[in-house]
Amino acid sequence: MVEKFILSLDEGTTSARAIIFDRESNIHGIGQYEFPQHYPRPGWVEHNPEEIWDAQLRAIKDAIQSAKIEPNQIAAIGVTNQRETTLVWDKEGKPLYNAIVWQCRRTAEMVEEIKREYGTMIKEKTGLVPDAYFSASKLKWLLDNVPGLREKAEKGEVMFGTVDTFLIYSLTGEHVTDYSNASRTMLFNIKKLDWDDELLELFDIPESVLPEVRESSEVYGYTKKELLGAEIPVSGDAGDQQAALFGQAAFEAGMVKATYGTGNFILVNTDKMVLYSDNLLTTIAWGLNGRVNYALEGSIFVTGAAVQWLRDGIKIIKHASETEELATKLESNEGIYFVPAFVGLGAPYWDQFARGIIIGITRGTGREHLARATLEAIAYLTRDVVDEMEKLVQIKELRVDGGATANDFLMQFQADILNRKVIRPVVKETTALGAAYLAGLAVDYWADTREIAELWKAERIFEPKMDEKTREGLYKGWKEAVKRAMGWAKVVETTS
Repeated sequence: MVEKFILSLDEGTTSARAIIFDRESNIHGIGQYEFPQHYPRPGWVEHNPEEIWDAQLRAIKDAIQSAKIEPNQIAAIGVTNQRETTLVWDKEGKPLYNAIVWQCRRTAEMVEEIKREYGTMIKEKTGLVPDAYFSASKLKWLLDNVPGLREKAEKGEVMFGTVDTFLIYSLTGEHVTDYSNASRTMLFNIKKLDWDDELLELFDIPESVLPEVRESSEVYGYTKKELLGAEIPVSGDAGDQQAALFGQAAFEAGMVKATYGTGNFILVNTDKMVLYSDNLLTTIAWGLNGRVNYALEGSIFVTGAAVQWLRDGIKIIKHASETEELATKLESNEGIYFVPAFVGLGAPYWDQFARGIIIGITRGTGREHLARATLEAIAYLTRDVVDEMEKLVQIKELRVDGGATANDFLMQFQADILNRKVIRPVVKETTALGAAYLAGLAVDYWADTREIAELWKAERIFEPKMDEKTREGLYKGWKEAVKRAMGWAKVVETTS
């Protein structure tokens, strides 16, 4: 019998990846290509959809080649993606404008006006705190500002989707998304499990542009043979953070994962319970076997991106890994804090007008201080969210994934500042793995979630070592630094 594999497409904010897994969750092949970031104005962030698709297709072909397999050995394809990023294209698959990225703040003022009158209603229906982060205002901006787009949309000639929808359409010709991605648009009613007419009217969006919403694990369509040389079922779809929760085998209520990427995203499984928090998001984790799982989420906009800024912006490091060596040169942070609010602050602050601040600098401050302050900021921001979750759900440990989890200093400091175990799994590609699991379940590659849970293994457990006085003293300093960063864009606006 020919051995079969699962192909996972992990389309992120800065690169498109493809990873091939076997039944034991082992990786057999990887392809990855970065694509350009476009910044047409301060605070605006765009991607070219054709550059995303080109990077993703090249990554797929590299993964298959590096795994030394044939396309017909792929049992199914799962898709996971940067969420909220908003794309529009025509029926031929041709993009009608650049993708507006989740980080983009061009609609911040629009959302502030809507939030004042409709914030409570939006939160109740969607579980989301109204913010420019989500897709609704981005889609409205496109319809209002791209010449001729609204007219085309009203004629049924425009398709909207998040990146998963665009990729699935490019692969299969099917215009679909899953519950998890739909729940991030600020247009989807997470209780009724359908697009919400009142929200569509509020944002002036014609229903004809919207994709069909399906479960996270089912066959959506088959790849066009000319693309990969085989008709392969595309049968898994989840937003990157929900996919990571699934990949961490966090199937029970109260299980938490944190993904350390461009931003940090912390999700706690709440099972069938739709829990609401003033400062966290309520989201759909996944739809599986006729049942929807919910989660509470804290979205932190800038964490890994702050390390990138050290590398590419002020150029004090050449590689992200240098931060660990620099940070460990110091015995303490020496009173220096860095609040990386480059595009405002997400959970639990939700301040669109916060801006980055480095405070506590003295003449003796060097690059090691900035490196350490950056890593510590990632851990502090994560604690901000976990503390908020603890008001509703009891949390015992934190399962972690993403690139920054390779940094032992950060992981130990995270355990210390949380006063909880931090567990790093053997397979760190949990986002891609989650999409693979969802795809595989749909075609009986894996039997059920019990089988998947048995595959999950810990690589290292970081136990808290810091005493309470030190921990709370450091955290108090962090909270004071955050206060000074909040609302800064408004301060500058009123003085200029």
